[in-house]
Amino acid sequence: VIGDATFIPTRSGWLYLATMIDLYSRKVIGWSMSDKNNQALVLNALNMAIEQRQPKPGLIHHTDRGQLYAAHQYRKTLRQYGMIASMSRKKDCWDNAVAESFFNNLKNELTYYQRYQTQEEAKTAIFEYIEVFYNRQRLHQTLNYQSPCEYEMMHAA
Repeated sequence: VIGDATFIPTRSGWLYLATMIDLYSRKVIGWSMSDKNNQALVLNALNMAIEQRQPKPGLIHHTDRGQLYAAHQYRKTLRQYGMIASMSRKKDCWDNAVAESFFNNLKNELTYYQRYQTQEEAKTAIFEYIEVFYNRQRLHQTLNYQSPCEYEMMHAA
């Protein structure tokens, strides 16, 4: 699992988005949005991913070196579920390339072309992008041109 956060401009202020992506299928399995870039934002995304996947101990959980991912409560949650924390090397964005690629797609396919009046308007659009389009319809070259959900269903057997 790989985690990261980004921000989306709205006319009523920044909207922060944290995501958890399954590296196997590229599916966004946890996400959270808030007007604050804080511990609750990243913990909510992590908890959603844990609830959806029920990971076994030993799962590698990768993030950048951001202070929110190094914070005590975040690390405590990882230990509670037996996850192994992995962090990018200093000043090396390539270590988090899958998350950066997702945010690039989100912004190029959705948010760069919209002027959101409110954070609620942006939240609705981003929810639809993740849950309706990205996970279920968007084709990925790395998945043999299947969506993350299709890829998981084909490989579940």
